[in-house]
Amino acid sequence: MTKLKLAAVQDEKPVKLSVVLPAPLHRALVAYAEIMSRESGKPIEASKLIAPMLEKFVASDREFAKARGAQGAPNPKPTVKESPASPPTSRAPD
Repeated sequence: MTKLKLAAVQDEKPVKLSVVLPAPLHRALVAYAEIMSRESGKPIEASKLIAPMLEKFVASDREFAKARGAQGAPNPKPTVKESPASPPTSRAPD
């Protein structure tokens, strides 16, 4: 079984974008979807992989996280979890 970086495709309320991909990138995306489909046993459209791949890329870019933090923008998923022993802190809802 292949260990792909992308584990699953979540289904959330989407924002529609139109993108133009270079042909080699599109072929690679289709091949990736075929491998995921074989391994999961469920058909997966190549277009459904774009968002999770971009999300994974952005989440793994440390320089982006630093720059974003410097601008005061909250990170969508904190990298440091509070320990259960620490007192609760008040936090504005996301």
